[in-house]
Amino acid sequence: MKHITFLAVFFALLATACNPQKENKILKQSDFPTPPVAEVQPKTFVEFDQQRVDNYYWMRDKTDPKVIDYLDAENAYTETVMSSTSDLQEKIYNEILGRMKEDDESYPTLRNGYYYYSRTEAGKEYATHCRRKGSMEAPEEIIFDLNEMGEGKSAFIFRGYSVSPDNSKAAYFYNETGSFAEFKLHIKDLASGDDVGFSIDGATSVAWANDSKTLFFGVIDETLRSYQIRRQMLDADESTLVYQEDDAKFSTYVSTSKRRDYIFIESSSSTTSEERYILADKPMSDFKVFRPRVKDVEYSVYTHEDGFYVRYKDKENLNGKVYKVPFDEYQNKDNWTEFVAHDPEIRIERIDILKDYVSLELRKNGLTQIELKPVDGGESKSISFPEPVYSASLLGNPEYDASTIRYSYTSLNRPTTLYEYNVEDEATTKLKEQEVPSGFNPDDYTVERLWATAPDGVEVPMAIVYKKGLQKDGSNPALLYSYGSYGMSSDVYFSTAYYSLIDRGFVFAIAQIRGGSDLGEQWYEDGKLLKKKNTFTDFIACSEKLIEDMYTSSDKLAAMGGSAGGLLVGAVANMRPDLYQTIVAQVPFVDVVTTMFDESLPLTVGEYEEWGNPNEEEYYNYILSYSPYDNVTNQNYPNMLITGGINDSQVLFHEPAKWTAKLREHKTDDNILIMRMNMESGHGGATGRYSRIKDVAFEFAFILNRVGISE
Repeated sequence: MKHITFLAVFFALLATACNPQKENKILKQSDFPTPPVAEVQPKTFVEFDQQRVDNYYWMRDKTDPKVIDYLDAENAYTETVMSSTSDLQEKIYNEILGRMKEDDESYPTLRNGYYYYSRTEAGKEYATHCRRKGSMEAPEEIIFDLNEMGEGKSAFIFRGYSVSPDNSKAAYFYNETGSFAEFKLHIKDLASGDDVGFSIDGATSVAWANDSKTLFFGVIDETLRSYQIRRQMLDADESTLVYQEDDAKFSTYVSTSKRRDYIFIESSSSTTSEERYILADKPMSDFKVFRPRVKDVEYSVYTHEDGFYVRYKDKENLNGKVYKVPFDEYQNKDNWTEFVAHDPEIRIERIDILKDYVSLELRKNGLTQIELKPVDGGESKSISFPEPVYSASLLGNPEYDASTIRYSYTSLNRPTTLYEYNVEDEATTKLKEQEVPSGFNPDDYTVERLWATAPDGVEVPMAIVYKKGLQKDGSNPALLYSYGSYGMSSDVYFSTAYYSLIDRGFVFAIAQIRGGSDLGEQWYEDGKLLKKKNTFTDFIACSEKLIEDMYTSSDKLAAMGGSAGGLLVGAVANMRPDLYQTIVAQVPFVDVVTTMFDESLPLTVGEYEEWGNPNEEEYYNYILSYSPYDNVTNQNYPNMLITGGINDSQVLFHEPAKWTAKLREHKTDDNILIMRMNMESGHGGATGRYSRIKDVAFEFAFILNRVGISE
C-alpha cells in the first residue's frame, strides 16, 4: 500500500537537539484556493428500520465522466497545495535513493539443480530474474527481464513464476493494471524465450504435474474470488474443471508439495479450511478430500517420506499444533500422533519440512523464535535472538534433503540480513546483509519497546526508534503506524525510507494492536467481529502513551495506516481527532457498511468472518458504530492525506473519494485535507521501485511540512 500524498503548507517552528529547524509559517487550507466540492446526490438506504443517507454513492462508476472530473480536480488541488514542497520531495527522494543499493543481487537459492536469483540495475524500475545450472559459475540464463516486459506500461506487476519439474518451462503471472487480484497466466519456454501453450486471464495459482505437460490453475469469478481449479495439457484447446468452490466465503488454490509427490487443492475461508490431493505422477486422477471441512477448523498438509505432517488449529487450539499422520490412516484422526503440542503462549506461524527435521517459526510475547525438531523425536534445536525488539522469518529450504535452513533477521535499526543455519553442527553463517551505500550506524539510534494500557486493562506492545540524544520533553514530532486486521502482525522492520523522518528528529513507532496476531491467535480474536473496536482503542492507547511519556505531543503526532490500516486511522480520526496533528490514510477501507452489503464487490462475502455480516442486526449496528465514512461528523479533524488507486481491487477507488468529499462537507477546522488518486494503478500504488520512492517522498514531505520542517 504505497499511495502517498503530502501536504503543501509552509513551515512552522520545530527545533530538536539534533536538527534545529528555522521558523516558518504553516499554511492552512484557507491559504489556498477553494478545494473541489463534490456534487451531492442523496441516496437513501433503510436497514433494520434505520435510515442512512449517502450523498456520494454516485462516485462508484469510474466510467462516468463526472467521477473522473472530480478525481482529476482533487489531484489538481493536491498538486497546488503540495507545489511548495517540491524541493523537499526531491531531497527526500535522493536521500532514500542514496540509502538503496541500486545495483544489487539476491542470494541464490538451489532448486531442482538450478541456482535462482534476481538482480536490479541502477536506473531500472524492475528486477531481472535469472538462474544458473549446477553452480554459480555456470552461464547465466535470464528467465524474465521485467524491465523489458514492463517497458512503456503505466503499471506493471509481476507476481511470480513456477518452473516445470523438467526445468524447461515457467508458468508466470503478471498484469498491467496494478490490480492485486486480476492476473494473466502465461507459459514460457525457457530455451526459446517464447510463450507456449495456453494463457488465462484472471488466474490465481498454478501447479505442475510431474509430466511437465499438465498444469492445474485457479481462476476468479466476477467478484474476483478464486473459485475454480482447472486442469489443462499444454497442447490442449480446452481445460477441464476439477474443483469448484460454491461457498462464497471460501476461496480455492492449487499447489505442489515440496517433494513434488502430491498436488493439493486448498479451499479456505478466514476460519475454516479443507484440502484435496492427488499424486503428482497421476494428474488425471480424481482429487480426494484429506479431511472434510468443519467450521472453525483450519489445517494444512505437508508431505514427508514417512507420512504427512498436519498443521492444525481449532477453537481449543487457537495457536495451533502439529500432527504426524501415516499415509494410509490419515482419515481417522485417532491415528494422528501429536508432534508439536498446543501452547496458549506460543503461536505456530509456519513450518518447513526437511528429511530429518521439521523447522518451526514460533511467536511468543510478540517476538519470533525458530526451532528445529527432529522427525525421530530427538532433542530440538533453537535459534536465539538477543535483542528486545526484532523480527525473524523462517525461509526454510526448498530442497527436502538439505541439512540447512535460511532465515532473515531485521529490527528497527538493523538492516535485513539473510542467515543460513546448519542443523547438524549448529553453525550460523551470514549470507547477505542489506547494504546502505550512504552509510548507516545502528548505534546512532535507540530502539525501545513500550507497553500501553488499553481501556480494558490489556497491555499493548509498541516498538519505537529515534536518534540518540533526543530529549523526551514533548517537543519531538512522531509517526505511529499500525495495521491491526486479518491476524496480520505489525512486525518491526528496517526501512531506509523512515530514516528521512528519524534523522529530522522524528520518533517512529509501530503499534502491535489487537486484530493482528502479534501476541498470539487470541490477540487476533480479540480484535475482530464484535470486538473490532479494541483495534482502535489500542491504537489510541499507544498514541496516548507516546504523549504521556513525552516522546511527542498531540500537535506533533502523525498516524499512518493503509487498507484495513486506513480503516484504523479513519476510525481514530473520528474518535479522537484531538490526538493527532496529521493522518495519512493509504487506500483506506472506510465505507464498511455499504461495502459489506454489496455481495457483488470483491472481498465482501468472504469478509463476513472478519467484520461480521451486516444483514444481521447485531453486526449491522456494531459496524455502523465505527465505520469511518458513516461516522464523519461536524468537528475538527487533523491534517489529512488520503490516497487511492483507480484500479484498486481490494479497496475500490470510490471509498477514499467519497470519504474525502464527506470530510470536506463536515470538517469545521482550517487544516489541510487532500486526496491523491493514482489514475493508472491499484492497491499498491506505483509499481516501479523509483516511482514508489517518489510516492514515499511525497507522503513524507506532507508529514514534515505539517510540523514546519521544510528541508
